[in-house]
Amino acid sequence: MESFIQTDAAINPGNSGGALVNLDGNLVGINTAIASRTGTYTGYGFAVPSNIVTKVVEDLLKYGKVQRGMLGVTIRTMDSNLAREKDVDFTKGVWIEQVGENSAAGKAGIKSGDIVLEVNGSETATSPRLQEIIAGKRPGDEVSLLVSRDGKEREFKVVLENANGTTKLVKKEKKEILNLLGADFENLDKDLAEKLNLDGGVQVNKLYPGKIKKETQIREGFIITHIDGKRVKDVEDVADVLENKKGGVMIEGVYEDGSKYYYAFGLDS
Repeated sequence: MESFIQTDAAINPGNSGGALVNLDGNLVGINTAIASRTGTYTGYGFAVPSNIVTKVVEDLLKYGKVQRGMLGVTIRTMDSNLAREKDVDFTKGVWIEQVGENSAAGKAGIKSGDIVLEVNGSETATSPRLQEIIAGKRPGDEVSLLVSRDGKEREFKVVLENANGTTKLVKKEKKEILNLLGADFENLDKDLAEKLNLDGGVQVNKLYPGKIKKETQIREGFIITHIDGKRVKDVEDVADVLENKKGGVMIEGVYEDGSKYYYAFGLDS
């Protein structure tokens, strides 16, 4: 995201994360960066707007993680050069360069070559403006996009999705052991379970620095079915099995192509 408040208030290295306030003492942004020839405050300062900060804080307090609603497109700000390149009439808005396969935008009917004019009635003259509006939404939220296609305006309703292509809100697991593993876990989808002939399991949706990434070759998408020979059907089972575990751990499971794998790692005593 490139949505910033530009300020000439003094921002020095080390001020990142500090408050940008107005004359009434109201928080208007969080200091983030400077553009300076000398590296000192003589230059331009940039701060994240408080409306974005508020949404991030709310997400962290409620879910433990920031919730990112996504359209699933690549975009460019429309200008005269882009209009000539694409051989279209110049229209003030955001050019849709590509639409991801099975993305939220694609499911709603958005196509490559569309020009986004408004989101929920707010003009989107630049790519950062479009990103800012979407950044204030969560997976599952519906937005109304006014687009120009072949010179005609059309409106589309888009239900935003997360990075995994679903509308689910991703909560950070509260149990310390799951955070130590360094992964986002989700109960296995019923349709996928039926396809793989499983009566449950836990899928690794995303990996972060942690035990799993450091000590195993597990890839995102792996479905855990057993831990130390014990059957696990949901995330709660994984936490229960590992809660007071010490020493080596053996994980058994499959990938979506049905291939079975075993992985081992150690838990500190």
